[in-house]
Amino acid sequence: MIRYFIIFFSAAALLAQSNDWQTYYEKSGYKETPRYNETVQYCKRLADASTWINYTSFGCSPQGRDIPLLIIDRNGNFTPDKVHAAGNVIFYIQAGIHSGEIDGKDAGLMLIRDIAITKKLAALIDHVTVLFNPIFNVDGHERFGAYNRANQNGPEEMGWRVTAQNLDLNRDYLKADAPEMQSFLRLYCKWLPEFFADCHVTDGADYQYVMTYKIETHGILDENLIKWIKESYLPPLEDAMHKSGFPIIQYVTFRRSRDLKSGMNTWAAPPRFSDGYTAIHNRPGLLIETHMFKDYKTRVTATYKILEHTLETLNNEYLHLKKIVHKADSLTSQAAFRQKPFTLTYKHSSDSVMIDFLGYEYEVVKSELSGGDWYRFSNKPLTYRIPFFNKMDPDIQVQLPEAYIVPAEWQEVIKRIELHGIKFKRLLEPTKINVHSYRFINAQWRQRPYEGRHRVSFEVEAFEEERLFPAGSVIIDMNQRAAKAAANILEPQAPDSYVNWGFFNAIFERKEYVESYVMEERARMMLASDDKLKNEFESKIKSDSAFAADPRSILMWFYQKSPYWDKKMNVYPVGKIADRAVLRRLELE
Repeated sequence: MIRYFIIFFSAAALLAQSNDWQTYYEKSGYKETPRYNETVQYCKRLADASTWINYTSFGCSPQGRDIPLLIIDRNGNFTPDKVHAAGNVIFYIQAGIHSGEIDGKDAGLMLIRDIAITKKLAALIDHVTVLFNPIFNVDGHERFGAYNRANQNGPEEMGWRVTAQNLDLNRDYLKADAPEMQSFLRLYCKWLPEFFADCHVTDGADYQYVMTYKIETHGILDENLIKWIKESYLPPLEDAMHKSGFPIIQYVTFRRSRDLKSGMNTWAAPPRFSDGYTAIHNRPGLLIETHMFKDYKTRVTATYKILEHTLETLNNEYLHLKKIVHKADSLTSQAAFRQKPFTLTYKHSSDSVMIDFLGYEYEVVKSELSGGDWYRFSNKPLTYRIPFFNKMDPDIQVQLPEAYIVPAEWQEVIKRIELHGIKFKRLLEPTKINVHSYRFINAQWRQRPYEGRHRVSFEVEAFEEERLFPAGSVIIDMNQRAAKAAANILEPQAPDSYVNWGFFNAIFERKEYVESYVMEERARMMLASDDKLKNEFESKIKSDSAFAADPRSILMWFYQKSPYWDKKMNVYPVGKIADRAVLRRLELE
């Protein structure tokens, strides 16, 4: 009798302990997600209860909220130096970058509990240190409401997509306008996690998959890392997710809007996005996208499972992954890396493969309300056979220099460069240096702002000249791990270059002027003294009737040909040093 009482008491105690560690989400019947304060309280409680967990924060939002971070390491190593010395692989899990898409927060809290408190998954961190950010967009998270995601099935209330400054953090990784992102970049470059996961909920069409994903396999990453993803990471992940009841497929983007039968496209993510950003740092980034129409419990469970199975692979593959990441960093910092053209943009290949796609029957009808196509999905499962255009080819390529030089006056650009872990030195004295650079032609700005900026498009013309750079100008030697990040910031044709984002908009402005009556006289003097110019002018008058009929354009043409024209207008102030011998002669600090 006593024996049975002890067994019953022990079982009851275990049950009580288990219930005591239930998350807010579990206690709500899997229908609600906690607010910011409740989330932080649970995180601190986890840290207080386990020597494996450390609670900290890595920045403060514009509205004054700390950005929470849990560090999980079974040996109590809570600094990057200690973790690197111990040989663990670092797995960064990010949730709530879009705080309406909050599945990752509730999945991650349960996962950390099951690793470090109940310890039923303790073996997953034998060789892995986990950094878990339950809410990145903390201000957006507290713009809480039931009507924040029109397409999404739960939770009952959730946060908002963007920050209090109306910036989308998942468009901000490279330009780094948001204070939250600047704080993250300092953290990221300090820890340099070998693997990164970013938790989202997708919009788009309806289909059977609860979970879709995206991870870079197109050439931005080192070829050995791409091979590891294709051979060592994805096959066991796909198999484990299938066995867990959540078959996965790559991120769903149909070639024609929501038309499944048109087939699927992939794309190479630019570094404004998390997976594109980690790729230029030679580290895989997993984009996790649960499906909006699935209920909240199902979505959170799928997120839990993909994080769990990723940990299984990282724990098994930690030595291999650390080795190839280190090798990729080493290769990027060598001269041989710059001997090949560097790809800035990619284009879709005409190649495709046929895949089975788990969709639903649907019809397209003409809406009598809007007049547009109305996609009406049924609940009848149907497996489609569709083409998947899953390859990308290099598009715009450049030859990387031995170094970039950014003039000292571009202080904000220099500050952002430093945020990305890019190493540089400064000129001690004003110095004349022969550089390659670009002149911009046909610059045009978007009429509407995008992420708080008016992006600019242009054509480029390469040229070479000697320039005088002031003391304090920044020299970025490309013999470094972060060379790809530097190129994506400073090569104007890169999709998220700082020229594209408008950091250099002032160089496109004309700041000196000339009166028409002055130019009337000066133009006559120029024609009288320069037969070549005279012939060029007469030819243009004959061939361009609009020009010939516009007095202002005619006088501006002469002004641009005169020595008074601003020779720096439309000229990129950043230089490219092609000869390493030049670097050796510079006085640097």
